[in-house]
Amino acid sequence: MKPDQLVAIDMHVHAEVSCCQPPDLFGKEFDEAADRYFGTVLKLGRRPTIPETIKHYRERNVGFVMFTVDCEANLGRRRIPNEEIAEFAQNNRDIMIAFASIDPHKGKMGVREARKLVEQYGVRGFKFHPTMQAFFANDRLAYPLYELIAEYRLTAVFHSGHSGMGSGMRGGGGLRLKYSEPIHLDDVAADFPDMKIVIAHPSWPWQDQALSIALHKPNVYIDLSGWSPKYFSPELIHHANTLLKRKMLFGSDFPLIRPDRWLEDFSGAGFRDEVRPLILKQNAVELLGLAAHA
Repeated sequence: MKPDQLVAIDMHVHAEVSCCQPPDLFGKEFDEAADRYFGTVLKLGRRPTIPETIKHYRERNVGFVMFTVDCEANLGRRRIPNEEIAEFAQNNRDIMIAFASIDPHKGKMGVREARKLVEQYGVRGFKFHPTMQAFFANDRLAYPLYELIAEYRLTAVFHSGHSGMGSGMRGGGGLRLKYSEPIHLDDVAADFPDMKIVIAHPSWPWQDQALSIALHKPNVYIDLSGWSPKYFSPELIHHANTLLKRKMLFGSDFPLIRPDRWLEDFSGAGFRDEVRPLILKQNAVELLGLAAHA
């Protein structure tokens, strides 16, 4: 990836459709509820494949980080293989970086898989979704995975705040929002200072917690995915323009939010001219260590 040739880098893109295994329709109601909540996929007609996503981003000259969410233990739904995403990234290095997702409940087998993905497939980070995976980020069951991520000085992305997944379903689909309160990441950031942590999304209703942690811990960043920038709180925009201008990252949450819409709304959301390039690309370049490869 050559950042100087890219318009932006999207730090938060989901793999939704596998090309090597049939779709797992178990728990399909979660997808349908999310489609109703966000509306985007309903307009598109279906969720895109990985090659279609690559084409979408290449046409826009926007680099991106892609991952799946492994919540097999809590939801009982088969994930998209991490290896599939990593292989696509290897073949599309100019535009795509692969992160992996491993359910912390998989214990030592999960750590073995993580090491293989780093050493043999070149994944650059890991995605966690505490609400869907049913664990608090500071639960010691996840620490062996964090130890491996820190060993390689890679990045861990954590969903935070409200979740579109389960919204509107009976009982929220059994998903519990408490797991994604950002304050639990303060322990993780303190215990693993060599692991870069990205708090994903405006963390409503706990936004101030995320801002405080990112201000206090040098290894903590915030990606602005999952919301249109026109709905960002004044407090979030203020910190992005000032104290945390080098800690904020562009993320869309594609396909639930399209990068075109996010970027259009970002242009009028009150971010300073000198801060926009940092959020859109430069902060990601530094976080991912891409400057040496530019």
